[in-house]
Amino acid sequence: MAQQGILIVLSGPSGTGKGTICRELLRNYPNLHYSISATTRSPRLGETNGVNYWFTSKDDFQNMISRDELLEWAEVYGNYYGTPCRYVSELLDSGKDVVLEIDTQGAMQVKKKFPQGVFIYIVPPSMEELADRIHKRGTDSLESIKRRLSCASAEMNKINSYNYVVVNDEVPVAVSKIGAIIVAEKCNVSRSSELLKQICK
Repeated sequence: MAQQGILIVLSGPSGTGKGTICRELLRNYPNLHYSISATTRSPRLGETNGVNYWFTSKDDFQNMISRDELLEWAEVYGNYYGTPCRYVSELLDSGKDVVLEIDTQGAMQVKKKFPQGVFIYIVPPSMEELADRIHKRGTDSLESIKRRLSCASAEMNKINSYNYVVVNDEVPVAVSKIGAIIVAEKCNVSRSSELLKQICK
């Protein structure tokens, strides 16, 4: 019997490079799968159902909420976004690991329903470096940057709710550290009961 997969939850302030880290993790670890969210917004050009998102109606999404079928969910600008439990559970039960990139609010919802997940918080080397990265993106006004930095400082207060913190100074190093965390978690006694039963037969 295959060991159950691990749910890895990545959070961190905007601009810390979570998306880049996720892409590199998926490229380097074939057993790792990205969790696809459900949403009520319309597909954008080039987006495919079941690849980018699970596109659904508001009625169907609200039914998922009422049936407690979501690990987490939120309403953003009039549209719903959430993580379907069934999709994640099927991957984990088949022995695949799943990575979920999400904000701290959503991560805490997941932790209540799935405390055995591995919660990793990504931080920049410094707030000055974070400000510089957001500036270089060229997509935010000075007011927006100040607001993002203020939110980042507030989010840092929630780090103690996570299992690990990883500094994203260099992406390959951060990815390597997260890979080491995954390996260590797979060796955790609490996750190895079936393996130990087989060995002790």
